[in-house]
Amino acid sequence: MEVEGSFCLTFSGVVISFLSLIFFLLDAVLDLWAVECLYEHKKYFSIGLLIFFLLGSSVLMQIFSWIWYSDPDKTAPETKIESFIRRHNLLSLVHIFQLGVLLRIAAVIETSIADLNDETFVRRRAHTHKHNLNMLLLFEAFSENVPQLVLLTPFIVEMQEIQTFTVLKITSLSFTMLSYHRKMREFVPDKHKMGWSSSVFYFLWNLFLIGPRVVSVSLFASALPCYIAAHFLSLWTLLVLWAWWQETDFMDSKAGEWLYRATVGIIWYFSCTKHKAVIYHAVMGTDTMLLLGLWCWKRSVESARLCPLPINPYLLIALLVTSYSIGVLLKLLYYWKFHPKHADLHMDKKDKMLQMKSEDDAEHYDVIETDSREIPDPEP
Repeated sequence: MEVEGSFCLTFSGVVISFLSLIFFLLDAVLDLWAVECLYEHKKYFSIGLLIFFLLGSSVLMQIFSWIWYSDPDKTAPETKIESFIRRHNLLSLVHIFQLGVLLRIAAVIETSIADLNDETFVRRRAHTHKHNLNMLLLFEAFSENVPQLVLLTPFIVEMQEIQTFTVLKITSLSFTMLSYHRKMREFVPDKHKMGWSSSVFYFLWNLFLIGPRVVSVSLFASALPCYIAAHFLSLWTLLVLWAWWQETDFMDSKAGEWLYRATVGIIWYFSCTKHKAVIYHAVMGTDTMLLLGLWCWKRSVESARLCPLPINPYLLIALLVTSYSIGVLLKLLYYWKFHPKHADLHMDKKDKMLQMKSEDDAEHYDVIETDSREIPDPEP
């Protein structure tokens, strides 16, 4: 097995990485745009909640980033900029000022430039830094973007510009899932890499599944705002307990492990990429229908008080259910026809040792994937 070939740059990989950067910058612009729109309509309380979600998500990422920098088992070989920060004892200060993610972005840029060299170690280091960053972006996508969508959906009728915001945010979520999945596959040398067809289908089924789930939760929150917190905390607690029951082993400390499980619970509340998650889709499908049913009942009871919708509520429910069903079918089709299969390789002893090392490293970053092997974080 040629390890060097496992980490070579591909055109599709470069395009996905470039698009990931574009969506990351777009996400920041959308945050500022949302604050401006709310300010123009004098929604000061909503602005406060939006800023709270932004800061909370940033703090969460900084905590994980700092823990990984402090744990030698989860830290990639340091770049020049990271060595400079650590040598001057600035690592804690960087994370206190919410600059840990920017430091990792700088490290990725540095290793990506070095990745042009034809050295296996350099390529391996570049992929490790990219995985660290991609996991943080995955956490950020679900701890920041989704709460924003739930908060802003009630203003769609009143503020037409929020409609574009909603579409772009959901698209960004789906693309973040795609980018993370591709990086996970690139990290394990003996896995086939995703082609264009696989990437398109993976993106589409996430889009059709995440979209209806986010919209359903948002509609429920708009009609019954006093109950959304109770609903989220109840279901999220069950998901966290499920992660605990699976005996996840990602962080070194118990406190860090519970923080990890809590974050995975947030992701599972809206999405799960495991192709065998029949129970998950049954529970989430039922929960989504329950949320839509309660929202529709609330509108029928207080139709005079609530703002009129630009679309018939029953038609909207039908569209969401259809979208979710299409997403499930696309997911089944992806894993049936388009999912890259585990490579059937004949390896000598040295190659097997390299593969085992790669898979051990990959387990540090494997949050929601169960493509080809057992990991310490099974599906719900």
